[in-house]
Amino acid sequence: MTPVEPVPTSWELGVGEAAAGEDLVGYGADLSPGTVLAAYRVGLFPMGLGEGGGPPLGWWSPDPRGVLELDALRVSRSLRRSCRTFEVRVDTAFEEVVAACGDPSREGAWITPAIRQAYAELHRLGWAHSIETWRDGELVGGLYGIAVGGLFAGESMFHRVTDASKAALVALVDLLGRDLVEVRGGGGDRLVDVQWATDHLTSLGVSTLRRTDYLARLPRLLATRLPAAWC
Repeated sequence: MTPVEPVPTSWELGVGEAAAGEDLVGYGADLSPGTVLAAYRVGLFPMGLGEGGGPPLGWWSPDPRGVLELDALRVSRSLRRSCRTFEVRVDTAFEEVVAACGDPSREGAWITPAIRQAYAELHRLGWAHSIETWRDGELVGGLYGIAVGGLFAGESMFHRVTDASKAALVALVDLLGRDLVEVRGGGGDRLVDVQWATDHLTSLGVSTLRRTDYLARLPRLLATRLPAAWC
């Protein structure tokens, strides 16, 4: 579906004068669709500061920022073989994916009921999406995030069997890259934002951008048309 623009936020959002290397740049505001969407458009994302991601609500802009260039994804031969054992679906079980990512027993859990509700509403409006991996009719892995123009802002992923989340990432990059030559030829850009570059993500090809470089690239990303799957 074509995304529906939400009611604009009443908050003024931005990185402001955040010092280099400082990831947390603000707190407060709300999780209304207009606020969350406006945050992504200026390089921010929400995550609570309390236990388990509880309040107060923080707004983050990591410096450096973890990103995955579409042509940088590393797919080993074994992973490529493993990918063929999954069925990939898009946006068929969004809330189930978010719930699995938000399992409170997971280390570093931060996805609260309020976050789940906020992103479910963004999904209904056509902005939030899930890439799911299935096996024998069972959801075994996936990821979710926000798609704005050429930017896919990944929020979280999960797996219940080996390689299920990696296969979802491979499928996401394939979805975003199907017309990449045409997009770049027209001056557009596409990128997966992963927030922070963990060792695991770095092994898959994730690199980093300084916050200033990420913010400078955002306008071109936002001006790029969405992939056909989400128009």
